[in-house]
Amino acid sequence: MTHADLVFANGPVWTGDAARSWATAVAVRGGRITAVGHAEVRELIGPRTERIDLHGRLLVPGFQDAHVHPVFAGLTMLTCDLAPHDTAQEYAAAIAQYAAANPDKPWITGGGWSFPAFPGGLPTRQQLDTVVADRPAYLTVRDGHSAWANSRALEIAGITRDTPDPVGGRIERDADGNPTGVLHEQAMVLVGDLAPHPTEDELMRGLLAAQAHLHALGITAWQDAIVGAYGGWQDQLGTYLEAARTGVLTARVRGALWWDRERGLEQIDDLLARRAKGTVGRFTAGSVKIMQDGVPENFTAALSEPYLDGCGCATNNRGLSMVDPELLREAVVRLHTEDFQVHFHAIGDRAVTEVLDAVEAAHTASGRRDLRHHAAHLQVVHPRDLPRFRTLRVAANMQPLWAAHEQQMDEMCIPYLGERRAAWQYPFGALLREGAVLAAGSDWMVSSPDPMHGIHVAVNRTTPDADAATPVFLPHQRLDLGSALAAYTAGSAYVNHLDDTGSIVVGKLADLTVLDRNPFDGPARDIAHTRALLTYVEGERVHAAHDA
Repeated sequence: MTHADLVFANGPVWTGDAARSWATAVAVRGGRITAVGHAEVRELIGPRTERIDLHGRLLVPGFQDAHVHPVFAGLTMLTCDLAPHDTAQEYAAAIAQYAAANPDKPWITGGGWSFPAFPGGLPTRQQLDTVVADRPAYLTVRDGHSAWANSRALEIAGITRDTPDPVGGRIERDADGNPTGVLHEQAMVLVGDLAPHPTEDELMRGLLAAQAHLHALGITAWQDAIVGAYGGWQDQLGTYLEAARTGVLTARVRGALWWDRERGLEQIDDLLARRAKGTVGRFTAGSVKIMQDGVPENFTAALSEPYLDGCGCATNNRGLSMVDPELLREAVVRLHTEDFQVHFHAIGDRAVTEVLDAVEAAHTASGRRDLRHHAAHLQVVHPRDLPRFRTLRVAANMQPLWAAHEQQMDEMCIPYLGERRAAWQYPFGALLREGAVLAAGSDWMVSSPDPMHGIHVAVNRTTPDADAATPVFLPHQRLDLGSALAAYTAGSAYVNHLDDTGSIVVGKLADLTVLDRNPFDGPARDIAHTRALLTYVEGERVHAAHDA
């Protein structure tokens, strides 16, 4: 008998294996799972075996985030971080405090603000000028699709009423045509590219801060949804490679290389070169990220029919296809042929259709391959496209935390989509019933990276802090707890090409998380209270809560 290095016992084990969903003990040796069962596993305990008494707490496969921006989020945590705050007044106080504490910084940078905090959903340069006027300030919104700049930053960038909107972007303007201080999509780079770039040391500190935070939530692997220069952020491929080479990257990471919307098919050679050098240790770079549209809050999500105005009348705006649909098809065919996985951003129904059409063209051109293309966000999906996710083998990469009634949904989405399209939002239940593979992620820093919060919303379709009077958002699209948990484990492992993770099965890597309770035993309204206590990657502990 070969004794185990590590044994978990005396508690429930949710294996994620459909043939054997539950156990009470797990043994690990050499970083892999060697036994899953019950009392018999104790026979593998030897004098050097580390024993983890679960005390009735739940052991699950390590969570995986299929769409996240850790380096950007980590850098924001280390700069002017507005994410912990919720109101315009709180933002102003935080910015003023940060500026006062950092008088030598030539720019004030950071982010994490949200649209609903401001009247009409938009901040102004004058509001930012009142707290920092002596130097430029540039702060990205939580979803990363817009930025807030003060007058000094606009002046340095030369942005005036005469500056045209760039292709794929928009400068927010007042009634007289003057820039208000908000820049959407490609307009962000007009200022963002002028702001000081983080040093290599700052990038590494951002990655490690984010990694520690994600491990503390039970996350053992993720797909970084933008590895490249975007919106004023710089390319972080070198940071990942250095972290992997030196061993400080303890998570497993798949990088989605950024598709530059200002270039065409000629960039594929560059992507091939980046992939060739981009596999080191626990980091791989086998995906390409294509952002096909924007977001509905700034009317850039691509819709098949126009947005409505505040009176419920149709406008002439159907959002933006960031990549021309014909070019998109050509690009996806080429990437598919080169064995790249494609990670799509698709929020509006037109963008979803364009993405699925492109994948279909790739299958027609060079056949089906095990590349596991996936579309993230999927806010508005036309019902006719639902079965295509299964037939085209495109995984549905959900961000469940957004599928609830809250201010941004009720004030900035539903009125401008209209009743019919609003009923097509975040169709997780329908996708599952159609046989689609469900993966899950957070899009952090856009929203909380806590998997249990996302699982809570996927199951309840209400936010974790909702009271009993809050209506359920499209209740027929709810998932059961097992399906939601599977999306955050096996589903995300599938799109991350980490086939030896995602479930607790003999022979798989021991990427595991101990939760402080078994959410299957309590009411669904309490799921969000569940916390990660212990996190293991390949049998090595990478996080322990103080009360573990």
